[in-house]
Amino acid sequence: MRFHVMTLFPDMVSQGLAASITGRALEKQIFDLNVVNIRDYSLDKHRHVDDYPYGGGAGMVMQPGPVYDCYADILKSCKRQPRVIYMTPQGTVFSQKIAEELSKEEELIFLCGHYEGVDDRVLDEIVTDYLSIGDYVLTGGELPAMVMIDSISRLIPGVLNNKESAEYESFQDGLLEYPQYTRPEVYHGKSVPEVLLSGHHANIEKWRHEQSLKRTWERRPDLLSKADLTDQDKKYLEGLKKS
Repeated sequence: MRFHVMTLFPDMVSQGLAASITGRALEKQIFDLNVVNIRDYSLDKHRHVDDYPYGGGAGMVMQPGPVYDCYADILKSCKRQPRVIYMTPQGTVFSQKIAEELSKEEELIFLCGHYEGVDDRVLDEIVTDYLSIGDYVLTGGELPAMVMIDSISRLIPGVLNNKESAEYESFQDGLLEYPQYTRPEVYHGKSVPEVLLSGHHANIEKWRHEQSLKRTWERRPDLLSKADLTDQDKKYLEGLKKS
């Protein structure tokens, strides 16, 4: 898979994703990252890519020309026309389900806006997906793009060392992940739950699933309405509510 990022701050993106799991995956060429500086497509000798908004108002707006020319140049190396994602608080909130959908694409283009945004004419022409990472405003689209690339890349085969780890994390089955423990067996007077020390895999899986249900009910009850719950799950949750 190949990620293309259109940005005014290429070092921020390339250096940020060069660390940890994504960095190792890039070194192994499990996926590819192409970070492109939009300023390289400015026709201004000072490399300006923004101007005052028509109609007045505070701030500056990114001009359509450099953005489109950057996009058109990226397309030259693509086998087919990729989806173009623009990060904006006005977009659909990014989720694990969207990450799974996007992980099936061969290439994705991320457009990182800045200032007061991007001229709407070029957005209408090239953007296919408007996505948000939450209802708040950031200084630019670089951090949201990095969040999404991190989340999507984890689903690419070979990125994670343990192929099961992507299957049992939070949100994968619509529930939050169960509690995790490691050595020492007793810490500050608190012991690891006995079931995890039993070696009885069926009991461990049952305990973990019930803990996922409990944690979701306690912390994100809104997720339960969308989760695929069995009759036994519903009975367990009813017991939690009564207690």
